[in-house]
Amino acid sequence: MARVTVEDCLKYMKNRFELVHAASLRATELIKGARPLHPCKNKEIVTALREIADGKIRFIVDEPAEKKKTTSKKK
Repeated sequence: MARVTVEDCLKYMKNRFELVHAASLRATELIKGARPLHPCKNKEIVTALREIADGKIRFIVDEPAEKKKTTSKKK
């Protein structure tokens, strides 16, 4: 792949906001020393985008837990 484009990455992400969030999280991991999944000599953010465009990175959003209902005892 000569160039990584947003359109290449959006095949694996729901929208641009999710793409930016996933790329920034992965770039932070790479900066902290994680092993790249796509061999390239680019900066960490470009490497993260290449990994997303190759389908090697998935972004999973945890659903918030339901709020527990608390009952107060009236005296």
